[in-house]
Amino acid sequence: MQHLKQLISTSKGIVITTHKSPDGDAIGSSLGLYNFLKQFNANVSVVVPDAFPDFLNWMPLSNEIIYYDTATEKAKELISKSDLIFSLDYNALNRIGEMGEFISTTNSFKVVIDHHQNPQPFADHYFVDTNCCSTAQLIYEFIEELGELDKMNKAIAECLYCGIMTDTGSFRYPSTTARTHEIIAAFLKLGADGSKIHQEVYDTYSEQRLRLLGFALTNKMKVFKEIGAAYISLSQEELKHFNFKKGDTEGLVNFPLSINGIKFSALITEKENEISLSFRSKDDVYVNEFANKHFNGGGHIYAAGGRTTISLSETIEKLESLLKEIH
Repeated sequence: MQHLKQLISTSKGIVITTHKSPDGDAIGSSLGLYNFLKQFNANVSVVVPDAFPDFLNWMPLSNEIIYYDTATEKAKELISKSDLIFSLDYNALNRIGEMGEFISTTNSFKVVIDHHQNPQPFADHYFVDTNCCSTAQLIYEFIEELGELDKMNKAIAECLYCGIMTDTGSFRYPSTTARTHEIIAAFLKLGADGSKIHQEVYDTYSEQRLRLLGFALTNKMKVFKEIGAAYISLSQEELKHFNFKKGDTEGLVNFPLSINGIKFSALITEKENEISLSFRSKDDVYVNEFANKHFNGGGHIYAAGGRTTISLSETIEKLESLLKEIH
């Protein structure tokens, strides 16, 4: 940690990265670390593979984030000139797309801060706890290990609060511990407004997003009560009908789990060049191995993702044929 502290203070350029399609934990942890590191070093940047949902735009300094897909040359310049790169909330370079291939060619000192299983060997230092509820909580613990908690402020607290809140399902998942609540209490003491943060994330739906939610649950949810499973599938045509924006399906995969007896839920979404799958589960059903074995994915025990390059109908057929494995 002393070596890292020295690197942070003396680096000519620091770049903070996170995974594709960044969620609340990815952006919250990135901006939390960004707001912290700027107190040591002016040459800090956050570079993400692509855009994040609008409901995260309220976070302090979110307007300074650089998108690799739309500002590629600027992003590459910052990465190539950096001598310290933080990899947040991902365990392998393929999680950040083309940006990962570019980062792999740099000589920068690389630090992974993450809570996903099976971290891949691409970095120089790993600050990893697979039992931790979120990367945002690990950022707080990283700052604590550096002995710099006195530099915590409201801006950092708000970003990290959001990351923890979104990755724990508003503090209801099993990974939420007494330690998590102690850290949240510290954020509240710093002035973070938990009620307002929840409102910014969950009470700013567009009308079309709410109508998409209703359509998905009424017309596209298929339930297999006898095996405790359910899934929702959405085509490109259906998404376009509801003027889909990034983030509009956030949390949708969790709804089937609220049905009594359902332990496994999947959301299948057709994208331009692939099919994206999100998995959620509870109790004795674990989706990380399922995603890894069948859908080129992985993640956490109760929350994972995957993808296919076959058609939407073929993906649905494949998933249905595999459902017998989950119980």
